[in-house]
Amino acid sequence: MILVTGVSSSPGYKIALKLSESYDVIGIYNEHPVANINSIKYDLTKDPEKIIELYKPELLVHTAAIGNVDLCEENRDFCYNINVNTSRRLLLKAKQMNTKIIYISTDYVFDGKRGMYKENDTPAPINYYGLTKLVSENIALSMYGTVVRIAAVYGMGYGRANFGKYMVDKLSKNEKIDAAKDQFLSPTLNTQIGEAVKKIFEKDFNGIIHISGPRLSRFDFALKMCQVFDFDRSLVNPVSIDSFKFKAPRPIDSSLDNMLGENVTGIKLSDSNKSIEIFKGEYYAI
Repeated sequence: MILVTGVSSSPGYKIALKLSESYDVIGIYNEHPVANINSIKYDLTKDPEKIIELYKPELLVHTAAIGNVDLCEENRDFCYNINVNTSRRLLLKAKQMNTKIIYISTDYVFDGKRGMYKENDTPAPINYYGLTKLVSENIALSMYGTVVRIAAVYGMGYGRANFGKYMVDKLSKNEKIDAAKDQFLSPTLNTQIGEAVKKIFEKDFNGIIHISGPRLSRFDFALKMCQVFDFDRSLVNPVSIDSFKFKAPRPIDSSLDNMLGENVTGIKLSDSNKSIEIFKGEYYAI
């Protein structure tokens, strides 16, 4: 049996959905129920050990976290309690019960000074969210878990609003959007994250691995969306990241090198047109 925390998040839902095609999966959510997945409501901050003791999973995929970067910056104790303290307790109990661990992390563990980070590059987070994720990465690795770093997740399904869906919602109504021309990242389709995690588990990969799309600015990503969806590209306004008044600093270039991820999973993560085509099919299927 496989346990997926944070099943109501964008990556968590797609991971659980893909794994459930071949395995018995139970998803854990705190506030937002999901469809098509066997799931239960459970507050992991209360007694995270209990859920491991109850289900005795073969694999724990831990995606649950406070992912709102600005919220983490302003509410550090709240963020640390969930992203670190609860994760530590959950992962420790999993290790004690010989449960395999896959911990879902982020490109924001890097400072963004150069981009195209490899798995063995030294992290240096510049915001509190990234720091909490790095701390829990180290906890997972100390327990022989696998760390899957993902970036700029977009797609359909559950979870917080994402830039990809926001763009399509706006552009499909011929509404203008602003997109940063000077912030670079690796936009990653949540559906492909689900496929990749399944392959990582089945291949018994251990260590750190990047599952991410190609390096793009947010502006270039928006133009690719326009190309695939046949939207008017003049609706996309290139702006500086400084025009967005974030409360937490953002890395300027947090793009990830995905060569290992592509080699291990066999998924063409760098083919952004193909990824956006998949997204387009899912968007119009709703």
